[in-house]
Amino acid sequence: MNIPTIRDIKDLKGKRVVLRLDFNVPMRNGKIVETMRIDRAIPTIEYLRKKQARIIILSHLGSDASMSLKPAARYLAKALNTDVGFVPDFRTPDARKIAERLPLGGIIVFENLRLDPRELENNITFAKYLASFGDVYVNDAFAVSHRVHASIVGITKYLPSYIGLLVSDEIKNLSLALHPIHPFLFILGGAKFDTKMPLLKKFMKTADTVFVGGILANDFFHDKGLEVGLSVVDTYQHKLTPLLKKGNIVLPLDVVTKSGDAVKKVTSKEVGEVLPNESIVDVGPETIKNLVPILKKTKLVVWNGPLGYYEGGFDKGTIALMNAIAKSKAVSIIGGGDTAVIVERLGIAKKITFVSTGGGATLEFLADGTLPGIEAIGNCKKGK
Repeated sequence: MNIPTIRDIKDLKGKRVVLRLDFNVPMRNGKIVETMRIDRAIPTIEYLRKKQARIIILSHLGSDASMSLKPAARYLAKALNTDVGFVPDFRTPDARKIAERLPLGGIIVFENLRLDPRELENNITFAKYLASFGDVYVNDAFAVSHRVHASIVGITKYLPSYIGLLVSDEIKNLSLALHPIHPFLFILGGAKFDTKMPLLKKFMKTADTVFVGGILANDFFHDKGLEVGLSVVDTYQHKLTPLLKKGNIVLPLDVVTKSGDAVKKVTSKEVGEVLPNESIVDVGPETIKNLVPILKKTKLVVWNGPLGYYEGGFDKGTIALMNAIAKSKAVSIIGGGDTAVIVERLGIAKKITFVSTGGGATLEFLADGTLPGIEAIGNCKKGK
């Protein structure tokens, strides 16, 4: 499908652009903790400003309406070094007046879309209302483009619709995994086997090597009858051991465990040495050493999900492998979510070919090759 981008819009001067972004950034005590998603949206905003469009930004924040986007608007104003207006309630006549008064290149941010429950319902009336603020709709919110929401899917029925530079970049780079160069190493970590099983089965067919870490590896150990002690194991309905017979799945050789507050490295290659009172919290150094020769031969590496319980400080395995990838010559794609946060924290983003802004959206795109929000724009009839 040929998806139109903002570069396909012939004349943006004076046009009101309803721009859906993902400013769903981590907040603590009303302050932004990590700004990657806002930063990655700036090229699209600057493009629209240069073309003298009037920009109306839509986003959500959090799972409900309890959090405000005002800090995001303030950060954006500082990053762009320009005034950015803020509309505390987009459902009022004042919102309409503010939008109509926008100067050429002007920007306003509407408050958290979750203020209105119709957003999550993909309500037609609400989608039409959001569309009424603009002449053109642009989706640059890749991380929520797997959601069938009013500001993602419904709105495209009422405005000529396009994707922004960020979404275009996501499609271009993640598609490298769909038509991979070889040797191809696919790394799958984290948890939630039910959501990641489609990825595992898909890339077992196309990748030369599939390394499984994190809680997902615990599931394999458990399914094989190995002792995993008190380790977290996903609730799943899959028989995993038969998958190992395919030959290209690699599991950790050693693990890091903890017993209470004590941390013990298991240096033996026998992962079955975990004791009943221990929990697996990370992969061990031998596991990383085993992956380095594979990585040196790899031309493409795609990674989603940390290898250990990094939130609890058990991140050495993930960091060691991330640094090894950064030093490699392979094309490297990091699949969003927790893994992307670690890349940012290490300050090695420039050494990685591409870091996705998505979490669930990245998983779904890798599995299906598209997303509902992208499909909606591809099916949109222009010139309404």
